Amino acid sequence: MSAAGKWAKRAGVLAAVLVGIAAAALWVGNELAARKMQRTVDIAVQGVAFRSAGDGAALERGRYLFASRGCVDCHGAQANGRVFLDDGKGMRIAGPNISPGPGSVVAGYTPVDWVRAIRHGVSRSGRPLMVMPSEDYNRLTDDDLASLVAYLRFKEPASGAGAVVELPPPVRAFYGFGLMQDAAAKIDHAKPPEQPVPESVTVKHGAYVVNMCLGCHGAKLAGGKIPGGPPEWPAASNLTPGEGSAMVRYPDAEALLALFRTGKRPDGTAVKVMPFESLREMNDTDVRALHLYLKSLPSGSQS
Repeated sequence: MSAAGKWAKRAGVLAAVLVGIAAAALWVGNELAARKMQRTVDIAVQGVAFRSAGDGAALERGRYLFASRGCVDCHGAQANGRVFLDDGKGMRIAGPNISPGPGSVVAGYTPVDWVRAIRHGVSRSGRPLMVMPSEDYNRLTDDDLASLVAYLRFKEPASGAGAVVELPPPVRAFYGFGLMQDAAAKIDHAKPPEQPVPESVTVKHGAYVVNMCLGCHGAKLAGGKIPGGPPEWPAASNLTPGEGSAMVRYPDAEALLALFRTGKRPDGTAVKVMPFESLREMNDTDVRALHLYLKSLPSGSQS
């Protein structure tokens, strides 16, 4: 056999070995993912008392939070669930029905169940709620959480179904090997709820509003690849000051307001992936406070 033939044979053997290793890793990763999805997350939580149907202020606050904090993007305007990601390549995700209607996954929820799901990303059975971005809601004050729950409990019932989480094997393997985490694994479950902050254009209120950005932009707001997103999704922007920051495009609150209302950058180009269905519903006070907070971060802090 010629030297070229020997090298070709060796290359073929090496390729076969690599394929075998990749297949084995994929299998192991998927087995680990299945175990992680079925694990029990044992946390001690305290319920937040239900508000009555006659508490108009709570219901209106809950309506606003549902519309502006990302809930509608996954659960739909009627809160009865909807498919919000279907890439045609094996990844299909739908939020469940959380209205009071037929097929609701929250029927019979107690105050503790609501807190466990919203703040901690854990179902009433103790399993992690896949894809639920509870890291964005973990810091909700008791008043805001109670208002959101009140809105959902007393809104018009709508028919729907449970969640759909279909992930292609490579994504499941990434999750299995810990390269991406569910919310229950990210959250500090022992941290107490946020204390109420006056709703005003202040850095402190902005620090409260920015919690809704953590799921995509990261705990340090430095951006990067969105966990669990399709490969074609662009990375989330770095919101911290300094080199590479997206905030240079938004020198004042008016510019950020325009982005949230239109979904377009100052140069007219469209921003992909961001949940503008919710962001456009945010009131001026929240957006201005958010802008003030982001601009207040020390340059290069990424915190």
